[in-house]
Amino acid sequence: MKFIRLYLKIVLSFLLIHPSYSQHSLLSELKSFTDIGLLPKYRNAITAQVSSYDTTGGNDDGFSGKYSFIQKINDSSLLLFDQKGPGVIQRIWTPTPSEDTLDFYIDGTLCFSIQYLDLFSGKVFPFVAPLCGNQLGGYYCYLPIPYSQSCQIIYRGKRTQFHQIGYATMNPGKTVKSFTMNLSGEEKNELSKIAMQWSKSNQTIQDIYHQNVKNSSSTLTLNPQSARSIFFTGSGGRILGIEISPSESLESLLKDIDIKINWDHEKVPAVYCPLADYFGYAFGHRSMQSYLVGSDPNKAYSYIPMPFDHSASLQLISRRKKPITLHATIYYIQVKRNSIDEGKLYTQWNSSPETVNGKPHILLRHEGKGHYIGTILQAQGLKPGMTYFFEGDDSTVMDGVMRYHGTGSEDHFNGGWYALMDRWDHAMSLPIHGALDYSLLFGRTGAYRFYLNDKMSFTQCINHTIEHGPVNNDQPGNYTSLSFFYSDRSPTHCIKPDAKNSTVYISDTLFIYPQLMESTTTGQLSISTNWRYNTGGESYRYDIIDQAALRITMPDVPIGHYQVYLDTHKEPNGINFSLWQRQSQVSDWIDLRNETEQRMKYISLGRIAINQNVRTLTFRMRGKGGLWLHRLMLVKS
Repeated sequence: MKFIRLYLKIVLSFLLIHPSYSQHSLLSELKSFTDIGLLPKYRNAITAQVSSYDTTGGNDDGFSGKYSFIQKINDSSLLLFDQKGPGVIQRIWTPTPSEDTLDFYIDGTLCFSIQYLDLFSGKVFPFVAPLCGNQLGGYYCYLPIPYSQSCQIIYRGKRTQFHQIGYATMNPGKTVKSFTMNLSGEEKNELSKIAMQWSKSNQTIQDIYHQNVKNSSSTLTLNPQSARSIFFTGSGGRILGIEISPSESLESLLKDIDIKINWDHEKVPAVYCPLADYFGYAFGHRSMQSYLVGSDPNKAYSYIPMPFDHSASLQLISRRKKPITLHATIYYIQVKRNSIDEGKLYTQWNSSPETVNGKPHILLRHEGKGHYIGTILQAQGLKPGMTYFFEGDDSTVMDGVMRYHGTGSEDHFNGGWYALMDRWDHAMSLPIHGALDYSLLFGRTGAYRFYLNDKMSFTQCINHTIEHGPVNNDQPGNYTSLSFFYSDRSPTHCIKPDAKNSTVYISDTLFIYPQLMESTTTGQLSISTNWRYNTGGESYRYDIIDQAALRITMPDVPIGHYQVYLDTHKEPNGINFSLWQRQSQVSDWIDLRNETEQRMKYISLGRIAINQNVRTLTFRMRGKGGLWLHRLMLVKS
C-alpha cells in the first residue's frame, strides 16, 4: 500500500512539473488566456490553419467561394474542416458569416449545431464575449474546441466565402477531453475570469500576475547620443513587466529612443528596436492598448514574461539631440527559466525605407525550437492613394512545411474590409488584436495580434512573412514590424535602429477619399454613392436644386502649402462650382456640364495653406444637377 501511495505521489508530481503529459481539456485551454506566466512554455503540438486562400497564388481568397471548402457534401453542404485528433480548434475567423448552420462533429458524433453568425453574436453560450465577437469588420471566435479523435465542421449552405480556422494537433503522450456544450462549474468560472480580467482599464502588474513581484524603479535623464541601464541582474530569474513614463514623451516621428535587452551575455540582443515600436505606437503616436503591451495616458507597459538563465541587462538608448527624463520600473521574480519546458523571449524588428519588389516582408526568420506569440505591424504605402498593399496574405512555413496561409492582411489581424465605414477604418484596441491606425490620407495602416492559446509552435525553424499587394508583392511600401517569440536559442543577427529606418515617412502627395472624410453640408443637397468609376474607392455624388455648399475638414493634414486637384466627371447634369477656403475664393467657377459623360482626372483648383487654425476646404455649388467627388489630391508645394 505504501508503494502504491508513493507511486501515485511520484506520478502526480511528474504531471505537475510536466503539464504536457496531463490531460488536455477546455479548462486547461481557457487558463492560457489569463495565466500569462504560461506563455514561455513550449506547446509540444503541431499548430496549423486551414483557410479559404487562393491556392493558385491569385487574390480570390473567398470572393467567389471557389477555395472556401474542402469538398461538397450533396448539393447543399460544404466540408470546411476535417482533422484527426487529439487536437483543439483555437480560432475561427470570418468577415462573411451567414444565417446558415454549422454542424460540429467531434469524434464521429454530432456534438452541436449553431448558426454561423451565432459563433460571434454572444447569443449562444458558451460562445460569448470577450473570446467571441466582431469588430473592425471581422468576426472571431477564440473559444477552444478540443477533440480526442477527430473533428469535422460542415456548413449547411451552398456557398460561403472567407474563413480561417486555426488548430493544434497534440504530440503523442497527450490525451484530450473532448468538447461539450455542457460546461462544468470550473469552466464557467474561467470564462467569467477572462471577461473580468480583460475588461480592466489602466491595468497594473497586479492585475496580470497574482504573486509577490519585486520591482526596480529609477528616474533617469537620457543625454543626447547616450545609453543608460534601467535594470541588471547577475542571477537567473524572469522579468514580468516593464513600465516607462510619461508615455507621451515617447511620441516622435523620428522614433529616436531605443530599448535593448540582453539575456545571459548573448552576443545578439534579445530585443533591440525603437521604444515606440515596442509599445505599439502607430507611426510615432500613442495607439495600442492591448492586454499584454501598449500605453495609456500615464505609462507605456509590457507584461510579457521574460525568463532567463544567468543574467539580464536592459538599456535605453537615445538618438535624440536633446536630453529627456524618463521614469522606468522593471518588475521581476527570482525564478529562473526551466530550460526543458520554456524558451527565452526574443523579438525581431524589421524596418526598411522600402519593401523589396517581388518578395514578401519578413516578420520572422529563425532557426531553433520555439513558438511565435505576437506581431506589431506598421504598413505605409509608397504609392499615394488606396491601401492596396494590405491585400497581401500572411504565410508561415514551420519545420519546412507551410502550416498557415492567410486571406488578406487585415484578416490576419481578425479584421476585414479596409476603407469601409465602421469596419477597418480607424484605430481600435482589443485585448489581443486591433488596428493601430488607418488613414487614406497618408495611405497607411497598422495592426497587432497576440497569440495566447494559439501560439504557433516550431521545433526546427520558422519563416513567417506577409505580402505587400494582392499578388507578386508589387505594391511598394515602408513596412515596420516587431515579432515576439520564445526560443531555445538567440537570433543570429538584428537590425540596428537608425535615422533612416526608424523615421516615419510622410508623403508630399496626399489623397482624400469621400468615403472616410469629415464633412458638413448646407443648402438643399442630397448625397448618393457609387463604386463603378474605378477610382480605388467609393465615389460620392452631391445633387443640388439651386445653391449648396460642402465643407471638408482635414485635421490630419500637416501644416504647409498644397496644390489642390479634383478627380471628377463632366456630364449633361453637371453644375458650376468653386473652391473656397473659409471666405477666400481659391478657384474660378468651373462648369461641369457636358453633352456626354467625361472623366476629369485631375482638375487643378489652386493653392491653399493649412495652418493651426485653418484646416478646411469648401465647395460652393450652384445650378441644378450634381457634382461627382471621386477624390481630392493635395500636393505639397
